[in-house]
Amino acid sequence: MSEFIITAHGPVEQWTINGEARRNALSRAMVGELEAHIKRVSDRSVRAVVLTGAGDKAFCAGADLKERATMRPLEVADFLESMRKTFRALEKSDCVFVAFINGAAFGGGTELSLCCDLRVIAPSAELGLTEVKLGIIPGAGGTQRLPRLVGQGVAKDLILTGRRVPAAEALSLGLASRIGTIDDALSLAKTICENAPIAVSAAKHAIDEGAHLDLDSALKLEQEKYALTLGTEDRLEGLKAFAEKRAPIYRGR
Repeated sequence: MSEFIITAHGPVEQWTINGEARRNALSRAMVGELEAHIKRVSDRSVRAVVLTGAGDKAFCAGADLKERATMRPLEVADFLESMRKTFRALEKSDCVFVAFINGAAFGGGTELSLCCDLRVIAPSAELGLTEVKLGIIPGAGGTQRLPRLVGQGVAKDLILTGRRVPAAEALSLGLASRIGTIDDALSLAKTICENAPIAVSAAKHAIDEGAHLDLDSALKLEQEKYALTLGTEDRLEGLKAFAEKRAPIYRGR
């Protein structure tokens, strides 16, 4: 059985974790298939992905603890390394990823959502890095991505208590971009796809790569990313469409 249900919506794909019975938990098979799908969209044929979980109970409830219980310590370390590698590939992709957090997102599920560019959360959903309650710490990037997103103080509050964060608080803390439905997440992704592909990916990487540089270095990086757009046909099309008062037709070149 495939670990994901893939649904096409024009330039947007919806990737639904196909594991409702296990609360869409992270298994070795699921992480391996996720890595393959990330590689598949590297040719920019897919502009944006909405990532969600099957059913309405869980986005991804973390690691598959039944599978984890069968692993030896070295196997656990290897699994964590494969998650780190896959999550980083998702983060560095030219494709824009929107997480639709349709239900519980705990542990690795929250870590997966943190790799996405934007997060839309259902009103009844919850987030949480709950690992300390199981005698471990977030091991797939949570201790590093969360403070970069919400600041060290808030990150320590959430990680050291292991508490669950409801949708309204997630929005107020910046953990979620907005509260909404799957249709809202798809609409957000489609809106992004109306813009020039090279410009969108250049802007995404400028933000991500420059966030923790000193300002002078970050401004130099921005200049380099801007230069990537200057010689494109899309830039000329954008100017022409503006002058002609029509919607631009971008071709990603």
